[in-house]
Amino acid sequence: MNALSSLQPSQYCDLMQESKIDIGNNIQLHFEIGGIDNTNPQQETILLIMGLGAQMLIWPDYFCEALIKQGYRVIRFDNRDIGLSSKIRHKGPRLNSLKLMGRFTLGLPNEGAPYTLYDMADDTSRLMNALHIEKAHVIGASMGGMIAQILAAKYPQKVQTLNLLFTSNNRAFLPPPFPKQFLSLMGRPKSTDEEGMVAHSMRLFSTIGSPGHFNLDEARETARKLYRRSFHPAGVMQQFLAILCTGSLSKVDREIKQPTLVVHGSKDRLLPPSHGRAVAKSIKNAKFQLIDGMGHDIPKYFVPQLVKLFSQHIQAHVK
Repeated sequence: MNALSSLQPSQYCDLMQESKIDIGNNIQLHFEIGGIDNTNPQQETILLIMGLGAQMLIWPDYFCEALIKQGYRVIRFDNRDIGLSSKIRHKGPRLNSLKLMGRFTLGLPNEGAPYTLYDMADDTSRLMNALHIEKAHVIGASMGGMIAQILAAKYPQKVQTLNLLFTSNNRAFLPPPFPKQFLSLMGRPKSTDEEGMVAHSMRLFSTIGSPGHFNLDEARETARKLYRRSFHPAGVMQQFLAILCTGSLSKVDREIKQPTLVVHGSKDRLLPPSHGRAVAKSIKNAKFQLIDGMGHDIPKYFVPQLVKLFSQHIQAHVK
């Protein structure tokens, strides 16, 4: 049965439909797709890959809608271990994350995570296969940008253009996250009921977000929506361990041949702009664009600029 035949209207975005699909390896991924134009066989597809512990809804509806209105078919999905996608049950020994972080910062190898970012890139490739998508323009944010780098290097025929948003290649000795931003991401909430998690998410969004562009009501609504949709903190830690046990992507970057645009916010304190610059420097002919005032989020204010940048990059390389 065609995977798209089971689509239902999205609960969140009027221009998208949602479903869950088996990609093999006992993993199902939940996805949304919008902008399908069956009358246009040349329609370009944009595949969005989200970051650490972030459900696909962190790609804002208004960002997806803006891309759809540009004429693209747009897909967003929950990575493994998050949202409505499969959760990975791991019974291995408990890892010392602080020790792993120290080795990671120094460029030393780590092992023992239930999976790595290479496995998550394989998930993305298999999702494309299941949806019968031969190639796509990939936009990866944060950890999703790391996955996108691996996807572009390992499956070059599937990635038409590479678009990276506030990400890193995790090479040794890059500046660490600012303490306040890192602790807001990895710190424990005061409670794990709805109100406690909404408060925790609000602190996170306001701390890592773009200064002066934090919408209190929108952030609270998003936090509540995410909690009610899925709450799986073990998956967040396992994705973090996947980053630590993947290590530097410098060698991966040297294999990337696709046209690449790296976009970073000047006010990003979770992954400072030098991370984006390191990625752009490592990928041949990559372009780097710094967005003044943007943090580690996608507020509505910056969406027109982001959509213009990505659309121009994609259109410049459509064959």
